[in-house]
Amino acid sequence: MPLISDIRAYQPFNQQEIADRQVILEQLESNPRVFDRSSLAHMTCSIWTVDPAKTQTLMVFHNTYNSWSWIGGHADGERDLASVALRELEEETGVANARLVASCGPGGIYSLEVLTVDGHEKRGAYVSSHLHLNVTYLAVASPDEPLRIKPDENSGVRWMGLDEALAASTEPWMRDRIYRKLVDKLPTVDVHRSRVR
Repeated sequence: MPLISDIRAYQPFNQQEIADRQVILEQLESNPRVFDRSSLAHMTCSIWTVDPAKTQTLMVFHNTYNSWSWIGGHADGERDLASVALRELEEETGVANARLVASCGPGGIYSLEVLTVDGHEKRGAYVSSHLHLNVTYLAVASPDEPLRIKPDENSGVRWMGLDEALAASTEPWMRDRIYRKLVDKLPTVDVHRSRVR
C-alpha cells in the first residue's frame, strides 16, 4: 500500500510524530477496518492551508469542537488521503483551487498525529470516543478565493495570521502540540513546489 510506504519513509518532526507514526503504522498493518470509521481507531486526514507568502492559514469554526480549527475528514474507505483532504477543503470552505505542496515529505505528508476524540452528538446520534489516525497535508491557496461555510460542519470560515490562528483555538492540546508544530514547520517547506490535484 503506497500510504504505508510513505509513512514508513516520512521523517518525523518531533517526539510526538515519532510515537504517533509507530501507532499509525501498527494499525495500518494489523487492522483490516482501519479506513472505516466504525473501527475504534481509524484513518483521517487534515489539510493545513496557507497563502503563498506563508503568513496566513485558513481556519473553520468547527461545530463539534466549538473552536477555530483546521480542515479535515474521515477516509471512509478511501486510501488516497491527499484527494480526501482536498475534497474536504473544498466542501468545508469553498476553496476549489488549492495546490498540495509536494516538497513536504513522501506522498506529500506534512505531519502525522494520533488524535483523541471525546464522545459527542452528531446529527442527533451519539458518537462514542475514538482515535483519529491522522495524516496532514499542506496546501497553498489564494485568500482571494470566495469562502463559504458548510452549516452541518462549521459556522465560520476565514483566513487568519498564524499567531491569530493559534490564539483563536480554544483547544489547548491542539493549539500547543499540533497547530504550533504546523506553524513551526512552515519555514522548512518550499510552498512553491506544489502539484495540482
